[in-house]
Amino acid sequence: MCDHLILISYFKQCQLILSYLQGLTRGVDSSEISTTFQRNGVNLDENTLQSIIRFLMLTFRSAGKSNLSADGLVSKLEAGCSKWPKASLQVVHKLWTKQGPLLVDMQWKLGMAVSSDTCRSLNSPFVSVLLKIAEPSGQLSQKSFEMTIPQFQNFHKQFKEMATVLETV
Repeated sequence: MCDHLILISYFKQCQLILSYLQGLTRGVDSSEISTTFQRNGVNLDENTLQSIIRFLMLTFRSAGKSNLSADGLVSKLEAGCSKWPKASLQVVHKLWTKQGPLLVDMQWKLGMAVSSDTCRSLNSPFVSVLLKIAEPSGQLSQKSFEMTIPQFQNFHKQFKEMATVLETV
């Protein structure tokens, strides 16, 4: 089994996880990752594969929350374990450098609009959402928006669908 084939499998796995964290895909297809590894001569049992996926998701999410650059992420990984192959760290560096926006936190609260300039009594409930996003430049940005209750119910339905997909990972 060639090291470069293992590296290709690792690159593909990291790429799929980052695509998911960027919201570009609905989930991480562990069977696709497993097939890629097997095709390249690496057989992983399901528990090991799931542990690797969870570790990489946590690593990339934490790096986004901490606003780490690609160099900073690689330094953190090296500090945590001296056994990282240099080629694997280069893969992480390359992918982290090219990554798009990454959702790192979401907060929401329920509010009640009681009045406005044009209407004395609204009594209209709404949901306010705040998203924290790590931009490719390393800057953290915040996006906020409000939704009506029906809009929020649809939003909730979509999140339930994502959770269902995540349970299969």
